[in-house]
Parts: sequence; structure tokens; C-alpha cells
Amino acid sequence: MEYTLIRSSRRTAAIQIKGAEVVVRAPYLMSASHIERFVSEHEDWIKKHLEKAAIRKAEANALPKLNQEDIRALAAEAMRVIPERVKYYAPLVGVSYGRITIRNQRTRWGSCSKKGNLNFNCLLMLTPPEVIDSVVVHELCHRKVMNHSDRFYAEVLKVYPDYKKWDKWLKKNGAAIMARMTGD
Repeated sequence: MEYTLIRSSRRTAAIQIKGAEVVVRAPYLMSASHIERFVSEHEDWIKKHLEKAAIRKAEANALPKLNQEDIRALAAEAMRVIPERVKYYAPLVGVSYGRITIRNQRTRWGSCSKKGNLNFNCLLMLTPPEVIDSVVVHELCHRKVMNHSDRFYAEVLKVYPDYKKWDKWLKKNGAAIMARMTGD
């Protein structure tokens, strides 16, 4: 079985499926034979997850692509909806914020600059409202903690207790939504 090997100072080996790629992460001192045995022992798990990834990719490719007119409409809707959600959640998080920008990105749902400017992907309009709220709260909480530490997620969960449920939804469905971008 083919895989990409990444060695680091970790203590144990791990396997990740990234699209159709198998990534094995292993400690610097783990022998090649030990890594091969580890991969072999997890071959059924790997095949199962590669099959799931292939199904998700096929489903994503079957969805209609968005043209520039669609993207402009989504951006206009996002500019109407998202600032209202930010305005609602900012006092609950206990933070201020700067400018809100709506973008059409292929990899990010949102971001927060050190100056407090917030960016959101217009494709959020294709997700349930709870997902939009989870991304808004996530970015607002970066005004308190600018990393993804346990302390950061404690802040998020304090304001949005269902965050994990909707983050999981986004992880499961987000790639299919982003695959609808054509760039035309």
C-alpha cells in the first residue's frame, strides 16, 4: 500500500486519510519495518476510509457548480446575514470586532485578523444556520484566544454548546460545498 511518511517528534504512529492520499505519521526513531507492520495491521481501516473518501468525492462532483452570478448572490446574502449574526454573538463572547468581509474562498470558512477584522466565506450560505453561527462564534472567540488550544475551545463551547456537532457537520459536508466553486 502506498503512503506518504512524515516523521516527527511524536511518540506514536498515526494514519490520516487526506482525500485519496494515505499519510502515516511516525516518530523519528521508529524503524521502517515497524511502520510497515503498523500500516499492514490497519489496512482494512485504511481501505474503508479511502472508499468513504471516494464516495464523498463522487457526491461532491455530482453537485451543480456555482457560476459567478451564483457566487455574487451568495455573497450578497452573506453580507445581509453574517453581520447580524456577528452583532448578536459579539456581546455574548464579550468582544469587539473590526471590519467584516465576505469572500469566496476554496479552503477557509472564516478567519480573524489580529486587528479584529473578520472574514467569512460566502459559501456558508449553503450550510444550515447553525453552521453559520458556529463559524461566527469560532472567529469571534479568536478575539480572545488567537489559537486552537483547549482554552480557545472552552470559550467557543461556553457561548455555543452545540459547536462540536455543527463543526462535525462542516467537516463532513464542507469539501462537497467548496467543490462547487468553478472559478468561472
